[in-house]
Amino acid sequence: MSDMPLKARTRLDRELTTLRDNVLKLSHLVDGAIERSIQALREADVNLARQIIADDEQINALRYQIEQECYALLVLHQPAARDLRAIVTAIHIVVELERIGDHARGIAKLAIPLAAEPPLKPLIDVPRMAQISREMLRAGLQAYLDYDADLAARTALRDDEVDQLDEQVYRELLTYMLSDPRNISRATYLLWVSHNLERIADRMTNICERVVFMVTGEIVESGDR
Repeated sequence: MSDMPLKARTRLDRELTTLRDNVLKLSHLVDGAIERSIQALREADVNLARQIIADDEQINALRYQIEQECYALLVLHQPAARDLRAIVTAIHIVVELERIGDHARGIAKLAIPLAAEPPLKPLIDVPRMAQISREMLRAGLQAYLDYDADLAARTALRDDEVDQLDEQVYRELLTYMLSDPRNISRATYLLWVSHNLERIADRMTNICERVVFMVTGEIVESGDR
């Protein structure tokens, strides 16, 4: 427990609660962006894809707002130990969340040219990658809210599932490209979609590592990326 006066402690606790609420709000926006980007891809919905691209500005704005709030907390309260780690972790989390939003926007951008052509193949592994990534996002943020280092560590391990699917998608699409050069452009777009999802899982691993740091004070890498 900090030695700061009770009034200052109460104010800091209140502001830390607001900070966590805002981080959770950002995570919901990002989760929705991932979900809708895959929907736009599957349904060849160009209007939805363009809306996702436009909505990314909201994610960016909230990220910078939260960062400013964190810096203000650092200056005003000069926190130490657990409080300091919580604020520093929030800064790292919102940066990663904003970049996950960029990856969702990237998928939406790819959905637009893909919508103009007939589907190359049924989408099976790509939606599965998105689902795992979203499960990692929700679990990672729950670990952040609950100060649960074990949940964060377990969640980070799921990056391997996404990596395996990414490799599977690559091998399958390569076969399509080699079998018919007319498949190259569509297969390449889908490879980029898969890569964006693989990077989302990587960024969730980064978030989980920061949650472990917030709880334990130790920086531990979950594995090579």
